[in-house]
Amino acid sequence: MEPMPHAPHRAAADTVPLPDDLTRAIERAGYYPALVADVVQAALGSEDVLSHLVHQETTFDQDVVRRHITVLAVTTSRLVIAHADDHTDEQSGAEQEVATATTESVPLSAVRGVMLTHVVPQPQDYRRGSLGRELTLTLGWGAVNRVDLLPATCSDPDCEADHGYEGTIASDDISLRISAAADGEDALRGALHFARELSASIGR
Repeated sequence: MEPMPHAPHRAAADTVPLPDDLTRAIERAGYYPALVADVVQAALGSEDVLSHLVHQETTFDQDVVRRHITVLAVTTSRLVIAHADDHTDEQSGAEQEVATATTESVPLSAVRGVMLTHVVPQPQDYRRGSLGRELTLTLGWGAVNRVDLLPATCSDPDCEADHGYEGTIASDDISLRISAAADGEDALRGALHFARELSASIGR
């Protein structure tokens, strides 16, 4: 008996298919693409994707290769964040590789900022329009706050009084580093486009 042909993936009744370019980006990342696509699609539900960013990182933990993928997707009302990575499950009695995937939905009204840090080597040779070869995209929506404290000072150089501390509170719930050398020119351009789209969405 001949094997049955593979049926195309169908969206659930309350979800819509992922855009082709998002599906291709997830497949290019190569980290369990079927799992990642399903997790992202389930989180998006019936909303269409206006802009997206897919970023994969590979780290080494005591000679063990660990992979991590982040998918960011913007809809008309939400920023959807999906993370997936692998680890070793030691509680099942027999060590086995396990993938975990987590999604979070943040209302666009709650996104507090989109910060881009451009890294420009040899700035004396910078050409307009290039925007460097590396950037860090930082997004904050208040789930994680960082407090930086320093001893407070006054304008009197001879003052020895204790003025307490002063500091800043920064929100950086997620930070992604994208490099043209490591991730490619397309990834760098895609990150810039996503940052512009998300900035415009929260500014409306």
